[in-house]
Amino acid sequence: MTTDSAHAPATPRTAASGARPADHRRTGSPRPRRRNRDTVAGYVFLSPWLLGFVGLTLGPMLASLYLAFTDYNLFTAPEWTGLENLTRMAGDERFWASVRITLIYVLVGTPIKLAAALAVAMLLNYKARGTGFFRSAFYAPSLIGASVSIALVWRAMFSTEGPVDSTLNLFGITMGGWIGNPSLIMPMMILLAVWQFGAPMVIFLAGLKGVPAELYEAASVDGAKSWRKFISVTVPMLSPVIFFNLLLEMINAFQIFASAYIIGSGTGGPGGATNFYTVYLYTRAFANNQMGYASAMAWVLLLAVGVLAFILFRTSKSWVHYAGDSK
Repeated sequence: MTTDSAHAPATPRTAASGARPADHRRTGSPRPRRRNRDTVAGYVFLSPWLLGFVGLTLGPMLASLYLAFTDYNLFTAPEWTGLENLTRMAGDERFWASVRITLIYVLVGTPIKLAAALAVAMLLNYKARGTGFFRSAFYAPSLIGASVSIALVWRAMFSTEGPVDSTLNLFGITMGGWIGNPSLIMPMMILLAVWQFGAPMVIFLAGLKGVPAELYEAASVDGAKSWRKFISVTVPMLSPVIFFNLLLEMINAFQIFASAYIIGSGTGGPGGATNFYTVYLYTRAFANNQMGYASAMAWVLLLAVGVLAFILFRTSKSWVHYAGDSK
């Protein structure tokens, strides 16, 4: 049985196809205006940060970049000298001594600090009574930071009559004071840096929580001992965290200033043992009024840290392993 509607010609789809007639389109929609208001509101809320970034970061950086190619002493107008500051730097023996001291501090202190942080993190990873207290206790020195007060306390502790020397004297070890001994200043500075291992320790502890327990169980089934588990399971699984901590601590180590300045009495002593790069930069800028030279030193430090960070990123492909990585 057929109907006339079955043989009716097909009509073009209008409303069913989702198309709207031109005369039904709304004009003057508030959506663009609302979007513009949201954009303006976003920039208004961002304006304090933008003003701070331009006025306190970007502006001073551009100014220091210009001063790096000038002779400027704070009292006269900057005089353009081109690359003269860099050539003076190449022949400055105190500059190269500060570079050597800083490199020793970075290359020796950073690995020791990370090793101590990882060791303590592995101990605190076990579930035991009082673990929360010890986590807070080990993290506390990092909250204080490399402040002036800590540097003063550290200087008093390692002085000739300080508690460290007094304790060593009880065992027949006479150091004669660490502060005045150029050969002991660097170990003391490294010890101060290692003492503040709380921040990388917390990051290592978070990384250890993410290591699947099944991997250790499988290693135990294969007969692996504790050291083999650490080498074959813990280190590869923690390699992204190790890379992150290594990068941050390396950058922080290059910027050491407050503790070195206080312990060395602002002169880089004794015998230039605390004349770190930033201390020498500060001396050039505010003691010798050589702002142009100090600005050039600051940019050399920035480029050097940038190059080392680039090398770390490039070499990380061979030893940093991520979850799901085919390596």
